Amino acid sequence: MAKRENDSFSIEDLMQLFIKENKLTKGMQKMKIEETWHKMMGQGVATHTTSVKLQNKTLVIQLNSSVLREELSYGKDKIIKMMNEEIGEEIISKLMLI
Repeated sequence: MAKRENDSFSIEDLMQLFIKENKLTKGMQKMKIEETWHKMMGQGVATHTTSVKLQNKTLVIQLNSSVLREELSYGKDKIIKMMNEEIGEEIISKLMLI
């Protein structure tokens, strides 16, 4: 009877390997960014958010409230810093509110 190798891998490691091999990294980042935006900004901002996109390190947020857009524009640097910390890597370098 053949001897079994006892190499153990965590599910997280296997998922990361699968994502990397199948070139799904960008898609997963986009999903994580959208989830993070809704989580960090709360229900009030999430209801006025119509689109969350990442384009070349620029986070583009489309809002349907001009008042909210103006309020959030005062804290762009803080939002970028908080989003990058929550995601765990330096993905966002600029925030555009439209």
